[in-house]
Amino acid sequence: MEIKTKDARGLLLVLFLGQLVAFSLAAGNFASSLVANLGVNAPLTQSFFVYLLLALVYVPILFHRRQKPRIPWYWYLAMAFIDVQGNYLFVEAYQYSSITSITLLDCWTVLWVIILTWYVLGTRYSFWQFLGAGTCVAGLCLVLISDAKSPDVQDPSKIPLLGDALVIAGTICYALTNIGQEYCVKKNDRVELVAMLALFGVLVTAVQIFIFERKNLEAVVWSPTMISLFTGYAAATFMFYTITPLVLKMSGSTLFNLSLLTSDMWAVAIRVFLYQQQVNWLYYLAFAVVAIGLIIYSLNENSPGDGAAESTEAVAQYEILHSEDNSKGSGSNLDSQGRSLHLLGGSTYKLSP
Repeated sequence: MEIKTKDARGLLLVLFLGQLVAFSLAAGNFASSLVANLGVNAPLTQSFFVYLLLALVYVPILFHRRQKPRIPWYWYLAMAFIDVQGNYLFVEAYQYSSITSITLLDCWTVLWVIILTWYVLGTRYSFWQFLGAGTCVAGLCLVLISDAKSPDVQDPSKIPLLGDALVIAGTICYALTNIGQEYCVKKNDRVELVAMLALFGVLVTAVQIFIFERKNLEAVVWSPTMISLFTGYAAATFMFYTITPLVLKMSGSTLFNLSLLTSDMWAVAIRVFLYQQQVNWLYYLAFAVVAIGLIIYSLNENSPGDGAAESTEAVAQYEILHSEDNSKGSGSNLDSQGRSLHLLGGSTYKLSP
């Protein structure tokens, strides 16, 4: 009886943390959409404050360890550069598309990672995983159809399909970053990865702001509302990253992926009740189809498709045990299991079968 009570409490805690992750993601999306609606176009600056906050927290921890980086610095620089471009495209999409379309279209990351890991890392997926991913793609195509048929008449400057294209391009960057993270976490722990990504992210965004966004930034009126929105976006994204490892460690990616779907419903609530805008019925159908696809994919994450997949799992299991023996701290255990996080501004998925 005591064990059942303990399990029930643990499940409730996981569900609560999962909803915190979903809410933090929705809060960050809401802040970005409000910034765009106020006529401010400064996506690089938004990302800069997120990287800065992460660097202020994780870089001192890395220095305190007094350990030399296990991966050459230029790999972190490359990942940070790609990650910055992904965040730029994602936040820029709010200038043209709606919060509901953007939050659901980020599921394209699943498709790109499957393709890239299949060809680059030799990862093999089962039939059911392909079916789940294909179902997600079908749902995401419904979002595109919805945006094509229902242009935002309330704001003629909105170009929904252009915003959708920016999101899809951003998910390619996210997928590349996720693969780089998956490679890196097998050789080191989460703190080094985040610290170095954040440090180089600050440098890359600062340079690009000076080159591309300086005029837009000079035109920003830093009212208390605008400062609050930038601060809220940085805090929400930081909270998203901080809580995500806990959920993955306690429950795995199945419940985590399903929890992220709640953020899409938060987006619907924001659009309907705060923006007083109607949501096309195709969006709700798309949400249901994507949810079914993610459930199919998540329930078959550990199902090897063939003998080669079983061999890959065996090697991965050896790497897990080997990494755990050489890791220090609780954060190492999470990353040694190959759970790939997307650091900023987008959805997170565990995409290794």
